[in-house]
Amino acid sequence: MKVLWAPWRMDYILSQGKDEGCVFCQGLKESEDEKNLIVWRGEKAVVFMNRYPYNNGHLLIMPHRHIGELEALDSEEVAEIHQLICLSLSALKKAFNPDGFNIGLNLGKTGGAGVLDHIHWHIVPRWEGDTNFMPVLAETKVMPEHLNSTYQKLRQAFLEESQK
Repeated sequence: MKVLWAPWRMDYILSQGKDEGCVFCQGLKESEDEKNLIVWRGEKAVVFMNRYPYNNGHLLIMPHRHIGELEALDSEEVAEIHQLICLSLSALKKAFNPDGFNIGLNLGKTGGAGVLDHIHWHIVPRWEGDTNFMPVLAETKVMPEHLNSTYQKLRQAFLEESQK
C-alpha cells in the first residue's frame, strides 16, 4: 500500500467546529497577506487563496464586508467582485495555464457553504485529466505544489495582469 502524506489536512480537521469568528475578516484585519494567503486587495473586495484547495490555484473572491447574502451586496461590491473574478482568471491563466475553470458560489449550509456568513465565490482551475481514480476510489486528492509556491506565482501574476 502506498501512503500519501498531506499534513496540512490535519489543520483543517482540527479547525472544524471551532468558532473563532470569521476567518476571512480576521485575515482582512491583519497586514500579513502572504500568511493569510491574500493575493489581491481591492477597495471593496479581496482575493484569497483557499487554504484547503480542491486544486492548486483555488481562489476565493469576496467583499470586505462581512455579509452572507447575495442580495445584500451593493452595486459597487458587485462590480468589483466581477472585476476581481476576471482578474483572477487572467492571473490563473498566466501562472498555471489551466484548461478550464469551475466558478461557483455556495449559499447556506445545505448549499455547501463552509463559511456561512461571509459570501465568497470559488474559482477552481481545471486541467485535462486532473480527476483520476484517487478522489473517486481512495477519497484522496494529490496536490502537486505547496501553497507557498502557488502563492508566489499567483501574487506575481496578479501584479502583472493588473497593470494591463
